[in-house]
Amino acid sequence: MKIVVKVGTSTLAHSTGRLNIRRVEELVKVLSDLKNAGHQIILVSSGAIGMGVGKLNLPGRPADMPTKQAAAAVGQCELMYTYDRLFGQYGHNVAQILLTREDVDFPGRRRNFENVMGRLLELNVLPIVNENDAVATDEVGVSTTIGENDTLSAIVAGCVGAGLLVILSDIDGLYTADPRRDADARLIPEVRAVTPEVEALAGGTGSALGSGGMATKLKAAKLVMAGGCDMVIANGREPEKLYDIAAGRPVGTRFIGRKDA
Repeated sequence: MKIVVKVGTSTLAHSTGRLNIRRVEELVKVLSDLKNAGHQIILVSSGAIGMGVGKLNLPGRPADMPTKQAAAAVGQCELMYTYDRLFGQYGHNVAQILLTREDVDFPGRRRNFENVMGRLLELNVLPIVNENDAVATDEVGVSTTIGENDTLSAIVAGCVGAGLLVILSDIDGLYTADPRRDADARLIPEVRAVTPEVEALAGGTGSALGSGGMATKLKAAKLVMAGGCDMVIANGREPEKLYDIAAGRPVGTRFIGRKDA
């Protein structure tokens, strides 16, 4: 199966912005093993800005765009160095793909992206995709940017014809209410349509270092479900659960893609 895995900043980094070494090593091991089992894996990785914050010893996520872009430029180097080193230990080559909105909106550039992704997978390479935050003024409502990586991962899944998108976050899935505030909140194991009632369950944004929230994940679900791709929201705290997710066992919340698509 062709699987896109999106990993958020809250999974990759501690609240300080520094790399969560144990978790990243476990994630890479599991993804390498799934690749060894015959799956094609594409990783959409957040974390460049968050890791840049830690690397530059900044007090928190920058508010001004130039510092945010500088943190992304520094953090992206750290991210790819880490992935290249860890995946290399398991015999897998990685490639870095940095995108802007124009790369997926304009047909010619989108075709170029689809072509290179297809060839990388044919060459048994594991592509690692992120928005080019060093040049894209993202996450401020600018129409020329993708904005956050939940949406980016859905776009990537559509471009490569994935059968499954997994979004690893700091929450176990979609709940009937905010589990951090409501003790009676229940996990919803399966969603077959993102209705207005489902959308109403989304809260605000995510962690202090990240940019996504449940609303962006539901937007991603609508995009991939329309193309026949399933999507799972699960907690990135336990990367080994990716084995169960790939096998179709119940983990987190699974959004069922339209099979007539």
